[in-house]
Amino acid sequence: MSAVPAKLPGAVEAVLMPFLNIMVALFVSGLVVWGLGEDPFFALSLLIEGAFGYEEAIGYTFYYATNFIFTGLAVSVAFHAGHFNIGGEGQAMLGGLGLTLAVLWLGDTAPVLSIFLAIIGAAVFGAAWAFIPAWLQAKRGSHIVITTIMFNFIASAFLAYLLVGPLQRPGGQMPESSDFPDGTGLMQFHEVLEMVGIRFEQSPLNASFLIALMAAFGVWFLLTRTRFGYEMRVAGKNAHAAAFAGVSVSRVTIIALMLSGALAGMMGLNELLGEQLRLIGNFTLGYGFVGIAVAFMGRNHPLGIVLAAVLFGVLYQGGAELAFEMPNITRDLIVVIQGLVILFAGAMPHLLRKPVALLYARMARKGAV
Repeated sequence: MSAVPAKLPGAVEAVLMPFLNIMVALFVSGLVVWGLGEDPFFALSLLIEGAFGYEEAIGYTFYYATNFIFTGLAVSVAFHAGHFNIGGEGQAMLGGLGLTLAVLWLGDTAPVLSIFLAIIGAAVFGAAWAFIPAWLQAKRGSHIVITTIMFNFIASAFLAYLLVGPLQRPGGQMPESSDFPDGTGLMQFHEVLEMVGIRFEQSPLNASFLIALMAAFGVWFLLTRTRFGYEMRVAGKNAHAAAFAGVSVSRVTIIALMLSGALAGMMGLNELLGEQLRLIGNFTLGYGFVGIAVAFMGRNHPLGIVLAAVLFGVLYQGGAELAFEMPNITRDLIVVIQGLVILFAGAMPHLLRKPVALLYARMARKGAV
C-alpha cells in the first residue's frame, strides 16, 4: 500500500482544498443563521443573488475582488520569499499618492500619458515605501512584521497631513485632493465591453480588473518560470540552504518585498483612478489586511488568490444585500461569517487534508493499475 502523498498537486492545493474548507465554513455559518431564526438556505440564495443576480451586482462583486487580488498577490510574493508583509495598507496609500501626483502633474496636458505614468507611479511609490523595511530586514535583521505595520501608521499620518495641507482641494473642508482632470481615469468595464459589442450595466468595475489579472499571471510566471522566482522560493523554504547554494538572501529579500509593495501600491488604480477620481483619506478601507486572508486562503497560488478574492467580493457585495433583506442578519454578523470563512479556509488549511490525500492516493493507485 502506497503512502499518503505529503504534497497534493498545485491545482488541488490551490482550488479544491479551499473550496472544501469554505463549504465547512458555510455550513457553520448556516447553523448561526438558523440559530437566529432565519432560513439559512434562503440567506445563501440572497447572498448569491446579491452578488451575481443582476449586472450591477456582478460589477460591484468584481470591483471589490480587484482590490483583494492586488493585496493578496502582495502578501503572497513576500511570503514565498519567507517574509510576512503586513504593510499593504501603507504601501497602498503611498501608491495612491504616487498615481495622484502623476495625474495632477500631466493630466491637463497629456491625459493618456498621465494614466500610463499613474500606473507606474503607483507601483514605484508602493515599492519605495516597502524598501526601507526590506533593507532593515535584509541588512539589520529587523522584524519585518513590526517594521511594516509601523510604516502603515506613518503612511496614514503622512497622507492625512498632505490631504489637509499641500494637496487639499482649494477651499475644501474634507481630507481629499482636487478632482483628477477630465479624461484621466481608467475606462469603466461596461465601456470596454461596449467596444466589442456587449452591453453591460454601469458599475464601478473598471479596467484595473484586467490589470489585476495580468499581475496574477505575472506573479505565476515569476514564481514558476524564472530563475529569480526559484531563488525566492528556495530562500523562503530555507535561507541558510539558499545562501550555501550561492543565493544572495539579502538581495532576494529586498527585491521580493519591493515587488510586494508595488503590487499593494497598485490597489489605488481601482479605487482612485477607476472610481473616486481623486485622492481621499483612508481609501484603503482595510483591503491590505484582508489581503492577508485572501493570500492564505488561496494557498499563495495566483489562481487560488484570484478565486479567494472573488469569494470576498461575494461576501462584501452579497453581504450588503443580505443585511438589507434580513434585518436579523446585521453587518456585524456578515463580518462574523467572513471570519468563519477565514478561520476554516485560511487558519485551518489542513482540516480536510488527510481524507483528501487518502482519496487522491487511492485514485492515483487505480490510475496506475
